[in-house]
Amino acid sequence: MRVFVTGGTGTIGSAVVAELLESDHTVLALARSDRSEAALRSAGAEVLRGGLADLDVLHRGADQADGVISLAFGDNGMGGSDGLEQAVAEEAAAMAVLGESLIGSDRPIVTVSGTPWVSGRASTEADPLPLEGPVAGRARSVDALLGLSEHGVRATAVRMPRTVHNDGRGGFAGLLVARARRSGVAGYPGDGSQRWPAVHALDAAALFRLVLESAPAGTAWHAVADEGDAVVDIAAVIGRRLGLRVQSLPDDAFGSFGPIFAMDQPASSAYTRATLGWQPTHPNLIDDLEHIQA
Repeated sequence: MRVFVTGGTGTIGSAVVAELLESDHTVLALARSDRSEAALRSAGAEVLRGGLADLDVLHRGADQADGVISLAFGDNGMGGSDGLEQAVAEEAAAMAVLGESLIGSDRPIVTVSGTPWVSGRASTEADPLPLEGPVAGRARSVDALLGLSEHGVRATAVRMPRTVHNDGRGGFAGLLVARARRSGVAGYPGDGSQRWPAVHALDAAALFRLVLESAPAGTAWHAVADEGDAVVDIAAVIGRRLGLRVQSLPDDAFGSFGPIFAMDQPASSAYTRATLGWQPTHPNLIDDLEHIQA
């Protein structure tokens, strides 16, 4: 299968590109810079130059492919509430163009979202995405894409946990590491008992391939290896690896992510594993954080 991939140089995307190529697919990847193009070509992918906001380029990429994996999310999504809103809107417009390009073709498109939060238990694949809150726009665009299943598009979604990691980097845990380096304190919000789900990027990539190849239209799947690690345990490893004290901090110390960081948000992938035969095999988050360099 010839697959058009956006976001192919990120933590998840680079793993997805490698997984596809190792499984005898070909990859056409979006690249917005010379550096990204060089990395993608070195990995063995073909390159289409452009950014997520270049809707004509996205349409052209989808037209040239047998399937699409949409992973790109603007860098300004980490730059506070205004940046997050802009990134969500940009992603929604891109996803709409990619989906519309496939109408009537029965070709697959796989997009990405986060696992939902459910009070009092781990969320499952059957739980809807939240339509309120800072990332509600992502939920609406994912739901709209899945709705194209009624129009000849094999649209699916892979829901990612709060931390997608590789060699101790990535996701919410990676943000805690970066903040600890800047501030000199390995901090966590609240009492640290809140749980974050996690997955190794290489395990997530294997699920994206399985979903692309075989998942039915209109379905959502959970790329969750660790159902929920306590944030205080994550911070403890960070503090030990960096030689910093570990302590609770007020939510606002984490900026726009504070309210999200403070939530207990475990997630299950039992249905995904049983149905698609996906089995994570790479290190869990706590073990992978041992790769943090002081």
